[in-house]
Amino acid sequence: MAKPDPALLDLSRYPFTCMIEPRFGDLDVNMHVNNVAMAGIIEDARVRFSLRTGYAAMMPDIATMVASMAIEYIGETGYPDPVEVGCALEGIGRSSQQIVQVVTQHGKPLVFARTIVVTVGPDGPCALPDAFAVAAEPWMLRP
Repeated sequence: MAKPDPALLDLSRYPFTCMIEPRFGDLDVNMHVNNVAMAGIIEDARVRFSLRTGYAAMMPDIATMVASMAIEYIGETGYPDPVEVGCALEGIGRSSQQIVQVVTQHGKPLVFARTIVVTVGPDGPCALPDAFAVAAEPWMLRP
């Protein structure tokens, strides 16, 4: 698989970042954060991003679920130093949003992820509220 576009690895393009500390139990036998643990770190950051943006409050009767997730491992993540995870919206559809994330450690990009999240109501997939696109603007990937 090809490396992600280098422009997507620039943390300054991401309107939200958070620090997450790997745990000792996240390590593989080579003392690097294992891939399953990294997927958990990416998930944790994505939920923090969602909370920070206020989407949950905007859509109280709508749930979201991951429809697709791709993770590109670019380098090895060490322990115990924290990682910084950048999150941004890359696109918005009728009932979905595309979130991109970059994980860095000591300023070096190590992981890139792209996730498609779909909104779901009581009867299945449903359209995002009209106000969503306006509220999402500050959280879009920066040029």
